[in-house]
Amino acid sequence: MSGKAAIVGIGASEFSKESGRSELQLCLEACKAALDDAGVAPQDVDGLVTFSMDSSPSIMVGRGLGVKELRYFSLVDYGGGAACATVAHAAAAVATGLADVVVCYRAFNERSGRRFGSGDAAVQMRGESPMAQHFGYYAPYGLITPAAWVAMAARRYMHRYGATSEDFGRVAVAARAHAATNPKAWFYQRPISLDDHQRSKLIAEPLRLLDCCQESDGGVALVIVSAERARDLPGQEVLIAGAAQGSAHDQHMMTSYYRDDITGLPEMGTVARQVWSQSGLGPQDIQTAVIYDHFTPFVLTQLEEFGFCGRGEARDFIQDGAIHLGGRLPLNTHGGQLGEAYIHGMNGIAEAVRQARGTAVNQVADVRNVLVTAGTGVPTSGLLLSAL
Repeated sequence: MSGKAAIVGIGASEFSKESGRSELQLCLEACKAALDDAGVAPQDVDGLVTFSMDSSPSIMVGRGLGVKELRYFSLVDYGGGAACATVAHAAAAVATGLADVVVCYRAFNERSGRRFGSGDAAVQMRGESPMAQHFGYYAPYGLITPAAWVAMAARRYMHRYGATSEDFGRVAVAARAHAATNPKAWFYQRPISLDDHQRSKLIAEPLRLLDCCQESDGGVALVIVSAERARDLPGQEVLIAGAAQGSAHDQHMMTSYYRDDITGLPEMGTVARQVWSQSGLGPQDIQTAVIYDHFTPFVLTQLEEFGFCGRGEARDFIQDGAIHLGGRLPLNTHGGQLGEAYIHGMNGIAEAVRQARGTAVNQVADVRNVLVTAGTGVPTSGLLLSAL
């Protein structure tokens, strides 16, 4: 599938804490913007892909856009881990002729509506489903929020490799530095220092407030077509060089505590092996990356899983501005989910497209290949995008 499909359009609503609009309207705004960017008419869309968690069904989105006929539609499980997988599904569809023009979308009012970070998702989970029973082991003891789930793994990582809260803070400082120069970011013109990070309140030790991503309202959409069709469109295409999903042995939903070692993210390692193999590329070929940053510790772990550094060495890899603009691997140049918005990783894919196009507000020089990751601790996914 490598090189057989391309992203030709990206679009988004504004990112806010109170959209004042339905999730369907946010979705349609993002989809229409992406189609306009691609130079594709809505009636030409014949495929839609989103998350199983999304509240906007494909038939409602199709009706709202004015789609004539849907030939392909699919849902991908698991929150942020689904982001790059939506593109993988779309690429497979257009590469095999199941569809010609596929729109991937995600939209929610995650700040003004249901706030997953509050722990309600775990507390409200009832019934006899395996997932409900799984949470039943933890909820009585207060382990009900994503921050708390990640904190368990982060503490073990610190113990094993000597990482510190300051190491996690360097990820947050870089993200906020990039957000501060991105007018579309929620934290535009609001950088932070490492001291600011260290003074921020503890949420779930060792995680501080500034280690945690935002809760945002907004929507993002992407348009995918075959590489052949992309050449005939007015938009600037970006080739999909690799696209993969991954779920590793003994996978749980953010609480895979029963493995022999909880300091890694083996599901992300599964994704890494696939995208490197599909594309023929390696870490040395990547000029910039969008690494899923819902919580800072897992950025370090992902750098290790993808081979940018050895196990436990990410804390050294990110020293001295390495992940800032001008460093050896600038990360999350839009500000990431820590600084721009938390749209389950979809805004990160849009930033990767801008980097490959050469149109990002914080543009890295001479970008040829961009890595994108989606979700950590859950069944996950990743992309390699290549400039033409």
